[in-house]
Amino acid sequence: MHKLFRLLALAALCAAVPTFAQTNVRDLPDIIFHSDSKTISVTVSGTTPELNNLANLAFNAHGRYRRVASGGSFTIKFAPVATNQVQVTVTKGGTVTLNQVVQGTSTRNALLRAADAAVTATSGLKGFFASRLAFISEYSGKSEVFTGDLFFGEVRQITKDNAHAITPRWSPDGGKILYTSFYKSGFPDIFQIDVHSLQRSVFVSLKGTNSGARFSPNGSQVAMVLSGQGNPEIYVSNAQGRGIKRRTQTPTVEASPAWSPDGSRLIYTSDAAGGPQLYIMPAAGGRPQRVPTNISGYCAEPDWSAGDPNKIAFTTLIGRSFKIAVHDLAKRGPAKVVSKAPADAVEPSWLADGRHLVYTERAANSRSIYILDTETGKRTRLSPAELRQTSQASVWLR
Repeated sequence: MHKLFRLLALAALCAAVPTFAQTNVRDLPDIIFHSDSKTISVTVSGTTPELNNLANLAFNAHGRYRRVASGGSFTIKFAPVATNQVQVTVTKGGTVTLNQVVQGTSTRNALLRAADAAVTATSGLKGFFASRLAFISEYSGKSEVFTGDLFFGEVRQITKDNAHAITPRWSPDGGKILYTSFYKSGFPDIFQIDVHSLQRSVFVSLKGTNSGARFSPNGSQVAMVLSGQGNPEIYVSNAQGRGIKRRTQTPTVEASPAWSPDGSRLIYTSDAAGGPQLYIMPAAGGRPQRVPTNISGYCAEPDWSAGDPNKIAFTTLIGRSFKIAVHDLAKRGPAKVVSKAPADAVEPSWLADGRHLVYTERAANSRSIYILDTETGKRTRLSPAELRQTSQASVWLR
């Protein structure tokens, strides 16, 4: 059974892990596509094998597009200009509609940024290819925090705590990550790590469990779950982990707080109704309101979309398997199951366009990270085989 809190200690020796400069893209595609008449046909190419492979991988994972060898509605071409610059040219019916040089932190990053520009130019949607992931992997024998781009290139191990870590979450500026770890104390404490210097500091270490930390959209506050005063409750602190104030006061269990895009509200999981359900309350405190998902007796792990503030993704139990569902706050009626995976689908995290998200697909002996188009059900495996047991991805929306 999937639990509200995954504070599980693992016993294994931690091995050193090399930095991954780039993941071999041939290990990645695992795509299930449900046809959509609203797709845009595109012909995508790059002038080098690296650009060609990555560009096609990216557009293959986007549910709005259908790649064709020739004759697409748009032709999209990528060419390197400098070490960290890529030129993107989009043509439609022989007319150039976009010709732009895009700069990134590397050639790979510049290509992903250029592809985002092409997405906006051809569909009007916000691009998400240049997003960054923070995720958990057991590559080293322990559950440690890693980062990488959306397609698992430039992967880097961020923690080497030799202790079980869970739920990494980005700061809005992408410079820090909050996570929970059993490091040193053997109890779940919240840590903060600088992504650039890898300097780690204790963010909150109080009696009981300290978990679920998540920055507000403007980075000035952090919501978290603490149990020092009894059962797990929602608390909010400033960006330094000080001035902690309690937001819920119930005899039940609260978990998984997430902020609304404007930072004014919190959505979280509570079993106040007898089983895990979603509740929304003012971030400054106030009376919570249950979210009428009307889909299952188990609704947990909510994530509020910044791309579409009416949409909330969450994990739900349907029969004996876990699915990803989406609830639209602007519409009446039950939430909709959007995942069609043969295995459990858990831990959703929205991408920038309000249409796609990443999630963990969990089978009996494996955990992998997928991208999901919530409108068509198209899913694409992202995490490569060599990064075994990957899960709990969170997205930095660049």
